[in-house]
Amino acid sequence: MTLPEGYKIRRIEKKDYEGVVETLAVLTTVGNLTREQFESIVDYWNSVQMYHDKSIYKYNPSVIVDVNTDEVAAVGNIILEQKLIHEGGICGHIEDIAVSKNHQGKKLGKALLGYLSDLGFQSGCYKIILDCNEKNVKFYEKCGYSTTAIEMQKRK
Repeated sequence: MTLPEGYKIRRIEKKDYEGVVETLAVLTTVGNLTREQFESIVDYWNSVQMYHDKSIYKYNPSVIVDVNTDEVAAVGNIILEQKLIHEGGICGHIEDIAVSKNHQGKKLGKALLGYLSDLGFQSGCYKIILDCNEKNVKFYEKCGYSTTAIEMQKRK
């Protein structure tokens, strides 16, 4: 899927703090994440690489931004997990897909999901999985994903 005119996808940068936090708040509770914490996490994401036929980032936090204003319009991440199964294959985990209130209805979520999925397969993933709220299942099905398991969790 191509992006609408006036948008681009790039890796999250430290300058994206406010836009990323505001956009993620559409999805879930962000809490009191300070700029310093955000910048430290971005540094960490940028430092962790793995090797699977080529050097790749383990964390791939991405944003769609308005090219005119550099405003964050959408955010998401694909985390690559090296497995022992599938001959040491890689499983991609897509997380935290959110579109800013100001940019909804422009198919940016679908474009970002397509970008992250392509990135995962180009990095060697044998599968890409994601968890979502039941109300979002139809959206992810439209993007080519299917229900194949049940998520279980235990929280503190």
